[in-house]
Amino acid sequence: MDPDDVRRDWADREGEFSPLYYAERGPGPVSETLADAFEHYLSTDAAVLEVGCASGRHLECLRRRGFTNLTGVDINPDAFDVLADYHPRLHETGTFRAGALEDVLPEFDRGAFDAVYSVETLQHVHPDDTRAFDEVARVTSDLLATAENEGNGPQRGRDGAEVSYVNDEFPLYHRNWKRVFGDRGFAQLLEERTKRDTVRVFRKL
Repeated sequence: MDPDDVRRDWADREGEFSPLYYAERGPGPVSETLADAFEHYLSTDAAVLEVGCASGRHLECLRRRGFTNLTGVDINPDAFDVLADYHPRLHETGTFRAGALEDVLPEFDRGAFDAVYSVETLQHVHPDDTRAFDEVARVTSDLLATAENEGNGPQRGRDGAEVSYVNDEFPLYHRNWKRVFGDRGFAQLLEERTKRDTVRVFRKL
């Protein structure tokens, strides 16, 4: 798949892995892990951005914990209609933008957010679009968190493959996010492995 194919697939996503699919799952253990880390390092008025927020289940967890300055970006414009149905208070109080990361993030000022995070989103960025990682680093002033599949799950990244396919349908690129964001000026504070993902929290140097 080329970069445009990847973007179109997620922008038009229905059924499994769609915004509705994630809304019905609701916040989960990764949501709580990230919220715990942010509560430890940040005040609840910190500006927080989720890249690839879908229907907002992780942002909703933060809202319930008292965070008040929440922003989400997602490539699928239908995500925000689903968010409004499932998390109306978040929809009323948060800020949301539809579009690809490499298109939307350059519109934000450098260091616009105290914390930026991604849950199983950056793993789908095509190798030709990795400038998006530069933009993630640019808009982050303090904390950065990733919860991405790095190949440690039993059905992903076998034999050291750099890419696998979810349901033989769309690509998942396995990267070491400590290396990716270490090269962009971040030091790792926390690492926690789950059955699917590796959760990492970084601080900007």
